[in-house]
Amino acid sequence: MDLDHLMLNGEQGGPSVKISAASRSRVDFEMTGADLSFANSIRRVIQAEVPTLAIDLVEIEINSSVLADEFISHRLGLIPLVSKDVKDLRYSRDCDCDQYCDACSVRLSLHAKCMSDEILKVYARDLIIDSSRKSADLGTPVITDPEGHGSLICKLRQGQELKLQCIAKKGVAKEHAKWMPTAAVGFEYDPHNKLHHLDLWYEEDAQKEWPKSKYAEWEEPPQEGEPFDYNAVPDRFYFEVEGVGVLDPDEIVQGGISVIQQKIAELIHVISGRGPENAVEDEFGGPRSPDMAMDGNPWQDTAYATTPYGNAGNQSTWGGAATTPYATTTPYGNSGQSGWS
Repeated sequence: MDLDHLMLNGEQGGPSVKISAASRSRVDFEMTGADLSFANSIRRVIQAEVPTLAIDLVEIEINSSVLADEFISHRLGLIPLVSKDVKDLRYSRDCDCDQYCDACSVRLSLHAKCMSDEILKVYARDLIIDSSRKSADLGTPVITDPEGHGSLICKLRQGQELKLQCIAKKGVAKEHAKWMPTAAVGFEYDPHNKLHHLDLWYEEDAQKEWPKSKYAEWEEPPQEGEPFDYNAVPDRFYFEVEGVGVLDPDEIVQGGISVIQQKIAELIHVISGRGPENAVEDEFGGPRSPDMAMDGNPWQDTAYATTPYGNAGNQSTWGGAATTPYATTTPYGNSGQSGWS
């Protein structure tokens, strides 16, 4: 689908978007009628807060390969999974199940055994969905290589076997990079550096050592002797969004806008005096990590309700009653005490 130079105007003089190039994997667009803070918020949100699906739990039954269980689990977690209908999944904290179910997760299984002298390569295509869901594509590994193999998981020699089950859950990239829907997000404004937001260090010739981007041709260059405008602000922003296949580029951008709308709605809800305790979680909760169930934590509606070092918000991450990876005992004594006491 070719969307070159499609203009989308915002309502009531709001931001407008001009799409200069689009494909199945990326979209380039120009945003005008917005300030720098709003444009940058779009960039940050589409990178870190658009929900996707990724393998979060791995239950290994047999692993006689040369790779450790943790190594294989890490590789499985980074395999991109189709997330087009991820909105139909619940976050784990919102589900009534004990650990996972079809309402909050997608199960995938893998069983491979090498029976010949040749090395057997295990690819992402060997992952099979076990869940019974309406969407047959949700959770399917993204395969973009011409051979149709997908990501390489491991190699097996004769007699070696790998048998496991994966649990994919809904999450966001600000908790872990495996939930990131993009490979890269380019963001640029003021290609001629008229505003002097950048101090371009150079040795001899700044023009040669700092070549202009392609967007420099879209704007008028500064004139010699032109006085500097101290009140000037950027008003044209250039985005280049490259996806990894889990979502179409337009879905990533629209998902980011939806997240911003949720954040603004929650802010208005709090300012209006109704308070977060009366908010409808599905409407104002926003993106979260998959494991967020706490008892009585006043920060339970935020994305940082727990950290690897304890409960966030009203406690120090290293002290108090926070639960740490060393919550029981350490070689030097009980957790929460000085290691030398």
